Amino acid sequence: MKLSHFFSIVILLIVSISCSKETSTTPEPTNPIGYVQYGTPFANMPATDDVVMYEVNLRAFSANGNLQGVTSRLDEIKALGVNVIWLMPIHPVGILNGINSPYCVKDYKGVGTEYGTLEDVRTLTTEAHNRGMAVILDWVANHTSWDNPWIQNTDWYTKNNAGNIVHPPGTNWTDVADLNFDNSDMRLAMIDAMQYWILEANIDGFRCDYADGVPFSFWNQAINKLKLTPNRSLLFLAEGNRSDHFFAGFNLNFGWNYYSKLKNVWNGESANNLHGTHLSDYTNVAANKHILRFTTNHDESAWDATPMTLFNEKKGALAASVATIFMGGVPLFYSGQEVGRQNTLPFFSNSAIDWNTNPDMLIDYKKMMSAYTNSNAARKGMLTNLSTNDAICFKKTSNNEELLVIINVRNYSVTHSLPTILQNTNWINTQTNSPITLENSVTLNNYEYLILKN
Repeated sequence: MKLSHFFSIVILLIVSISCSKETSTTPEPTNPIGYVQYGTPFANMPATDDVVMYEVNLRAFSANGNLQGVTSRLDEIKALGVNVIWLMPIHPVGILNGINSPYCVKDYKGVGTEYGTLEDVRTLTTEAHNRGMAVILDWVANHTSWDNPWIQNTDWYTKNNAGNIVHPPGTNWTDVADLNFDNSDMRLAMIDAMQYWILEANIDGFRCDYADGVPFSFWNQAINKLKLTPNRSLLFLAEGNRSDHFFAGFNLNFGWNYYSKLKNVWNGESANNLHGTHLSDYTNVAANKHILRFTTNHDESAWDATPMTLFNEKKGALAASVATIFMGGVPLFYSGQEVGRQNTLPFFSNSAIDWNTNPDMLIDYKKMMSAYTNSNAARKGMLTNLSTNDAICFKKTSNNEELLVIINVRNYSVTHSLPTILQNTNWINTQTNSPITLENSVTLNNYEYLILKN
C-alpha cells in the first residue's frame, strides 16, 4: 500500500468516526415512520404561562355529539380567551366488557364513527389554528379495551401469576386491560400512534390520562421522541400530580389539591388557607411549568357535581372561578361551565348542553377572562396574599402593572378590612370599567368579587 493511500484511509476513518459521534449525540429531527404531514404545523403555540384551556366533552357539546359540532362553535370557545382546546378521546370505544367509556380505546389510530372521520379531525384543527387556538388530544396510555388488536400481543399487557391479562391494579376499571411498560415493542407502538396524530391530523400535543399510572421512563422516552417532530411546539398535560412529570417533559400537572381546598373554603373553611395550598402546589414545580386549575372537569362534573351545585349557584360558581383563574396556574374551562350547566354531565353517554341557559353568566365569564388575558400581572405577576377568614384578597404585580382581586366566599354580606397598603388607593373596576377608590374597608354582597387594575 502506498503511503499516500494509507494516510487517505486514516483520514476517512477519522472523519467517519467523528460524524458517527456527532450523529449519536445530536440526532436530527426525522420522521422515520413515514406518516404524511397534513396541513401546516401550528406556529402560535402559547407559552405555558399564557395558556387558557378548554376541555370538550364531545358527547355533550352538540346535539349530534360529534367533531363537526365542536368546529361549529369554535368562535364561542375563542370568545372566552381560550388558546388551547383539549378534546376528550376521539377513538372507537371497546365493546368487549365495555361500559361505553371513551377511555376504553379500541384503536389508537382510529376515529370513532360516533364522532366523525379523520377528515373531521383535520378540519377542526385547521379551523382552530386559523383562530389562533391549538388542539390537544386526550391520550390513554395506561390501558386499552379488551378487543383492541394489541391484545393479540399478550406480552404487551400485565399478567397475573396464572398468566392471564388483568385490568389496572388498584382500580375497578374492569372494562380495560392494563398495559405492560416493560415491553419495549409496546412502547414503540404507543409512540408511533401518538406521532400519527401529530403528523396526519396536525395535533399540537396531548393530555395524558392517568399519567401517574404510567412510568416516568416511558413519558420521558415518548415526549423526547415526539419533540423531535420538525417545526413543532408541542404541549403535554399530565393528569397526575407526580413532580417527576415535569422532568419527563410535561408542561402541566393537574390541580386537584387546589380544587379540594376551594370546595372546603366554600363550605366554611378559612379563605386564607387557599393561599397556602397554592404555595404548596408550586413547591416542586420547575420554571416555565404550571399547575392546571379548575372548578370542574369531566370527572368532577360527572361523578361529583357541577360548579352550580358545589359553589352555590351562579354567583358562587363565578366567584370560585375568579379565585381559581387569578391566583395562579393555568385556567381550565369545561364544556357547559360557562352557561351554568346545573345537572351532572355524563361522558359515558350523550347529554347535549343547552347553550341558551344563563346568558348573563356567560357575559360575566367573558368580562372576567378579558381582564385575565389582557393583563400580564394576572397571568405572570408576583402574588401578595391579603386574605382573611371570609374573603380571598390578593394583589399581583408585574413591572408597573398591578391587579387586585377581592372575593367574598360566603353566602352573606362580608366587610373586608383593608391593609394599609390598599387604603385610599384608586383603581379601575375591570368588570364595569368604572373608577373605584378604596378606603379602610370594602363591603361585598354574597359571593361578590372585585377585579381591579391600576
